[in-house]
Amino acid sequence: MSQPTTTPPDAAPAEAAAAPGRELDRTQLVGVTIGITSDRRSEELIGTFTRRGAQVLHAPTMRIVPVTEDEELLAGTREALADPPDVLLVTTGIGLRAWVESADAAGLADDLVAALRPAYVVARGPKARGALRAAGLPERWTAATEQTAEAVQHLVDEGVEGRSVLVQMHGAAGVEELEPLVTAGARVRTVTPYHWREPRDPAAVDRLVDALVARSLDAVTFTAAPAAVALLDAAEARGLRDEVVAALAAGAPGAEGEDGVVACAVGDVTAAPLRAAGVEPLVPGRWRLGAMMRVLADHLEEHPRAAVTTPAGRLVVRARAALLDGTPLELAPGPLAVLARLAAAGGDVVPRARLLAALPSAAGDHAVDVAVARVRAVLPDGVVRTVVKRGYALRTG
Repeated sequence: MSQPTTTPPDAAPAEAAAAPGRELDRTQLVGVTIGITSDRRSEELIGTFTRRGAQVLHAPTMRIVPVTEDEELLAGTREALADPPDVLLVTTGIGLRAWVESADAAGLADDLVAALRPAYVVARGPKARGALRAAGLPERWTAATEQTAEAVQHLVDEGVEGRSVLVQMHGAAGVEELEPLVTAGARVRTVTPYHWREPRDPAAVDRLVDALVARSLDAVTFTAAPAAVALLDAAEARGLRDEVVAALAAGAPGAEGEDGVVACAVGDVTAAPLRAAGVEPLVPGRWRLGAMMRVLADHLEEHPRAAVTTPAGRLVVRARAALLDGTPLELAPGPLAVLARLAAAGGDVVPRARLLAALPSAAGDHAVDVAVARVRAVLPDGVVRTVVKRGYALRTG
């Protein structure tokens, strides 16, 4: 899916974003538009947000490619059988599952699990731990931060000199992360059951970049660090990285302004490339997909681009829509941008020059009058007032 949609998938997953005992609010995100960059589990994200009334722009910036029939992976499996490791470090659940599936295709899955079982097994995080237990390989230790660096340091502290350490790498990992093991005297081997590759639909990624530059999204989600890197790289390739970073930075929690795009990352590992670029994303306290969806939905509900109470009701402005007491107003992007500035002012006068700045750069001064007229046309009489020689304002109260 690369276009906004309000239709959930046919086989909707369990409502992961509904907290226990909390009824699903199907109007919570009406008027909201969210960009989704993930390849895996995207249907779960799309279903959760659309069931709450949001529109979605789905643009996977990377895709996971399993290497089930890869000769190098099979060779790594055979090496593990011939020379079982003393230590096994598993970095991702999907990676371990893909490795076991690859071994199973070669008739070696049972032998592989048996060869790995005596090892001192370390998991990078809960997902890796769950996959290990499902495979019959109980872990001895799990990294609390879900970062490879912590797992590596734990092994160094435990002592690995002269020991054989086998590391299941994930698609974006670099062997430099394992240098401390080598320095500590370990014999390090790696297997990589999947890789990150270019997106299936580059045009969808371009549309996502364009939407970020135009700030016509309320939020964009990231569930893997490579997806964040790939989005920034795609923007860089078009000379738009600064504009994308500015849009996301303006949407950071606590940032001032009414037109930023909220970046939401599933955890600190995923957030790292964004932070390195100067963007502080919204991150749930618990680094899980369901927690991310809950925290983003609640944040967007509580922090619209602009909101003000008028004599006609509560006016809320989103990236692509405005609602009066929950009823969507039909407005083109230009008048919507003008309404956003009026609403953000909370009843104060907004100068014509500031309203003009919200319109396309080619717009002339008369365009402000046209946009305001269209805003007036969708609101009850008297909500928009003219302040002679100063500008326009909304009546509040």
